[in-house]
Amino acid sequence: MSATTIRQLIDERPVSGLQLRVVLICFALNMLDGFDVLAIAFTAPTISQEWQLTPYMLGIIFSAGLVGMTLGAAFIAPYTDVIGRRAMILLSLTVIAVSMALTGLTTNATQMIIMRIITGLGIGSILASLTSLTAEYTPARKRNLAVGFMQVGYPLGATVGGFAAVWLIQSHGWSAVFYCGGLLSLAGVILTWFFLPESLEFLSSRRPAGALDKVNRILARMGWPRLQDMPETLAAAVKPSVKRLLTPEYRNWTLLLWCGFFMAFLTLYFLFSWVPKITVDAGLAVDKGIYIGTALNFGAFLGGAMLGYLSDRLGVRPLIIVFFIGGVIAMVAFGFAPAQVGLLLVLAFVLGFCVLGGFVGFYISAARLYPTAIRTTGVGWSIGAGRTGAIIGPYLGGILINMGYSTSVNFIVFAVPLLLACVAIYLLRAPELEPD
Repeated sequence: MSATTIRQLIDERPVSGLQLRVVLICFALNMLDGFDVLAIAFTAPTISQEWQLTPYMLGIIFSAGLVGMTLGAAFIAPYTDVIGRRAMILLSLTVIAVSMALTGLTTNATQMIIMRIITGLGIGSILASLTSLTAEYTPARKRNLAVGFMQVGYPLGATVGGFAAVWLIQSHGWSAVFYCGGLLSLAGVILTWFFLPESLEFLSSRRPAGALDKVNRILARMGWPRLQDMPETLAAAVKPSVKRLLTPEYRNWTLLLWCGFFMAFLTLYFLFSWVPKITVDAGLAVDKGIYIGTALNFGAFLGGAMLGYLSDRLGVRPLIIVFFIGGVIAMVAFGFAPAQVGLLLVLAFVLGFCVLGGFVGFYISAARLYPTAIRTTGVGWSIGAGRTGAIIGPYLGGILINMGYSTSVNFIVFAVPLLLACVAIYLLRAPELEPD
C-alpha cells in the first residue's frame, strides 16, 4: 500500500475498533474540558459570596480563562501540525491538571484570574488537536457525525460536572471542584499516553523520525495492510502560519468562518457563564441555579449530537441556521420568563439544544474545510478568533448586569450575534460542507 492512499483507505474500509477508540477517547477528553471550563460558572455564586465580588469583577474572572483559551488556540494549537496531535494533547492535559489543582488553592480574585488564564492556555491548545484527530481517523461518510459526537463531550462533561459541583460544594467547598478537575485531567494524561495513537495522516504527511514503523504499528492494530515505503519526495516543512489560511484559495472561507465562530462564541459563553448566577440573583437557591446551568449543558449535548447525525445527510450549513434561529427564539423567551424552576429548566434545555447544537456545526465546518497539512492550524485559528467573542461575552454581560439592565434586555442583546452568525454561515458556500 502506498502512503498516498491512507486517506482513501480510511474512507473506503469499514471502521475498525481502533478508530472507534480514538473517537471515544477524544470524546472523553473533551468531557474533561467541559468540566474544567465551566467549573468557574458552577462555583461562581459561592465564590462571589465568599469574596464579595461585584458582577464586574466576576465577569473579568469568567473572561480570564477565555483569554488563555484564545491565546492557546491561536498561537499554541497550530504547532500541533509540527509536533503531532498526540504530543500536543499530552502537553495540554498536563498544564490543565496542574493549573486546575492550583486554582483550588487561590484566595483572591487576582490569583484566580492568573490560574484561569493558564488553564485556558491548555484547554485552548487541546481542542483543535481533538477535532483534527477525530476527523483524520474517520471516513468521510461519517466524519460530520464523529466530529459532532466528539464536540458534544464538552457539554456532557459540564452536565456531569454540574451535578458533581452541587455535591462537592456542599460537602467540601468550592475548592474541591477544581481539585477534582485536576485529578480527572491527570487521568486523561494517563489515558492518552497508553491508548491514543498519533494521526496516520500526520505521520504520512510530516514524516517525523520513525514514521514508517509508527504507521505500520497503527495499521497492524487496525488489521489493515502494511505500508511498504513512504513517498520518495518529502513534503516541504511548513511553519504554522495564519497566512496560509488567508491565501486566495481559503481567504473568503476563513474570514466567514472566523466571523461565525466569533458571533456564536459571544452568545454561547454569556450563557454558559452567567445563567447559573442570573437565576440565583433572581431569587433561586444556589443548587437550583446550578441545575438550570446543567440543563443548559444537557440540552447542548443532545443538540450537538443531533446536528452531527443529521449533517451527514442534510449538509451542515442549513442546520446551523435552523438551530440558531431556534436559539434566538429561546433566548427571548428565557429573558422574559418568570423565576420558576420548572419553566427555566425547560427553556435552558432548549437554549442549549439550539445554541450549542448549532455551534457544533462550526467545528464540523472547520475540520472539513482545511487539508491535513494545515487542518489544526485552521481549526485552531478559527477557535482563537471565536474565543475573542467568548472573552467579550461574559465581560459585556457583567457590565450590563452591573449597570442595572434587566435580564430580558441582556438576552435580547445576546440574541443578535446568533442572527449575524446565521448570515456568515449562509454566505460560506463551500463544496466541502455539502453532504457526502
